[in-house]
Amino acid sequence: MAAAAPAAEGFPGRGPPGEVIHLNVGGKRFSTSRQTLTWIPDSFFSSLLSGRISTLKDETGAIFIDRDPTVFAPILNFLRTKELDPRGVHGSSLLHEAQFYGLTPLVRRLQLREELDRSSCGNVLFNGYLPPPVFPVKRRNRHSLVGPQQAGGRPAPVRRSNTMPPNLGNAGLLGRMLDEKAPPSPSGLPEEPGMVRLVCGHHNWIAVAYTQFLVCYRLKEASGWQLVFSSPRLDWPIERLALTARVLGGALGEHDKMVAAATGSEILLWALQAEGGGSEIGVFHLGVPVEALFFVGNQLIATSHTGRIGVWNAVTKHWQVQEVQPITSYDAAGSFLLLGCSNGSIYYVDVQKFPLRMKDNDLLVSELYRDPAEDGVTALSVYLTPKTSDSGNWIEIAYGTSSGGVRVIVQHPETVGSGPQLFQTFTVHRSPVTKIMLSEKHLISVCADNNHVRTWSVTRFRGMISTQPGSTPLASFKILALESADGHGGCSAGNDIGPYGERDDQQVFIQKVVPSASQLFVRLSSTGQRVCSVRSVDGSPTTAFTVLECEGSRRLGSRPRRYLLTGQANGSLAMWDLTTAMDGLGQAPAGGLTEEELMEQLEQCDLAPLASSRGSLPSPSPRTSLTSLYSASSNTSLCGRRGSPSPPQAESRRRGGGSFVERCQELVRSGPETRRPPTPAPRPSTGLGAPLAPPKMKLNETSF
Repeated sequence: MAAAAPAAEGFPGRGPPGEVIHLNVGGKRFSTSRQTLTWIPDSFFSSLLSGRISTLKDETGAIFIDRDPTVFAPILNFLRTKELDPRGVHGSSLLHEAQFYGLTPLVRRLQLREELDRSSCGNVLFNGYLPPPVFPVKRRNRHSLVGPQQAGGRPAPVRRSNTMPPNLGNAGLLGRMLDEKAPPSPSGLPEEPGMVRLVCGHHNWIAVAYTQFLVCYRLKEASGWQLVFSSPRLDWPIERLALTARVLGGALGEHDKMVAAATGSEILLWALQAEGGGSEIGVFHLGVPVEALFFVGNQLIATSHTGRIGVWNAVTKHWQVQEVQPITSYDAAGSFLLLGCSNGSIYYVDVQKFPLRMKDNDLLVSELYRDPAEDGVTALSVYLTPKTSDSGNWIEIAYGTSSGGVRVIVQHPETVGSGPQLFQTFTVHRSPVTKIMLSEKHLISVCADNNHVRTWSVTRFRGMISTQPGSTPLASFKILALESADGHGGCSAGNDIGPYGERDDQQVFIQKVVPSASQLFVRLSSTGQRVCSVRSVDGSPTTAFTVLECEGSRRLGSRPRRYLLTGQANGSLAMWDLTTAMDGLGQAPAGGLTEEELMEQLEQCDLAPLASSRGSLPSPSPRTSLTSLYSASSNTSLCGRRGSPSPPQAESRRRGGGSFVERCQELVRSGPETRRPPTPAPRPSTGLGAPLAPPKMKLNETSF
């Protein structure tokens, strides 16, 4: 290869139009005429041949261009014939190269083709869209009341106290952000005031948390979703969110519906009115950072891994804080709160009887069970069987440990005094179990080793778990969900993969591959099979999501509906009908992401090397991301093939050295060029960098 040399001096397009130009694109030779390359003005080729761009020539004198020759072939054909023939090249790669070469007519044609495949009204699963709300006024005192506000248009009526400043009217979210910027978060990372950080739902209510305020919506049968509450603007970013919305006419009156937000060690609680508005109940302090915030009935619970628990009772209006063992997991069943601790014990608190059952002004915390190996209980799931006798329910508890064990214990109603009995033990994980779910039909566990999921089918007799034939291995798969290294892409607590859904129905995982992704994949938690994929209708990245089990209306034939709620970076909220998706389950591609879809998602970000998550302890909150990097590998479903899943080490050896994430990072690092967001870079060819699999072994398209 010769040294770089400037092109012949002259004016643009100098030389006879029929002059033959020889090109070396990525090592492949192309020959064409000057006229073919320069008929589009102000393009890369007109600048190259006019001398405005220095050229690099090979030993034969051909102009060298360090680009992908496979994608260049259809581009050159377009310059020759003005007709588009992709020749099997992916549309995003072709668009990226057309933008690089500055071929405006081709860029417009490719963009139009993409727009025809997408609609701002979404697909058949798209169920609704809520625009960003008005940016509220700052919280002045403990009892400011804020009613419904709509973004833009006429200012909605606002209930306010004597100390609350006038309503901002048409200022809107974006206008307010220009005047007052959000303060830095306690972690020092920048915050986006208009970004949806957290979403949660209960019955027909939704709570959406932004950086410094939250809003609540209520579903009305005739008019749809209506904004009924907007909190004042807080001083610090919201880190945790909880909502309870019980049926109308409850015994607690206005406290049947409440929303709570936590920031650091401070918790703010509001009572919601069914017809709009709300009042601040109070501000409570846990003394340590709140890592889990949720309701058990009408009792607000806050926990921290340090071992401190706080309970607020709606009847007595009493806030109680107590020290327990360091908490690593929790779950609730009925009125019971169960805590998994680092010492291997499972404790329970009957919050319904609190504070009637108190001893020395403490919560009555009782030890229910201790792990035989005294391993830390890092994941916990409780299942109450249907009541089969006057004695009560069977209580079935599945828990995971810090050593990777999965155990099932059972409490028979007639043997309450003797405590739960160990029922089953599985040792299929070699890393701490981060999530576990015991439902009517399945047992699902997730470990910290690249988010590995193992599932079993559960056999029941008269509603109770049975040993004949016992739990049968069902599937083994992994989920890819990368977190941003700089804190962007949403709050980690709002990007939890699940599983979501009622325990007597099929549950789902929600997969968001990269932090800036606008596309989510919904997969069955039992087998990993894809249910559907959704993409934001406005093109903005998805920053938070959850699944809402919504009550059916009073109309004849109505049934409960399941919705996927997605919060966007621009502050909007979209809703997707998962009930319809589940009804048409067989229409979606089997398994998870295909190789092509996986690479398309990974091209949206740069993979940074991260420390392994092996050996790390999970957060006590089941709705919090537990590792900085979730990786996906093969989906070895036993319902579709015979034999047992192979050990992780053997699977890794068959696919090549290093973990899946390391191979992806190597593939990205060895790509031919640097990515230029927001336009995706061209997909690396199979000859560049380390492949995802050995050449002779094709990865199953249901792998991811």
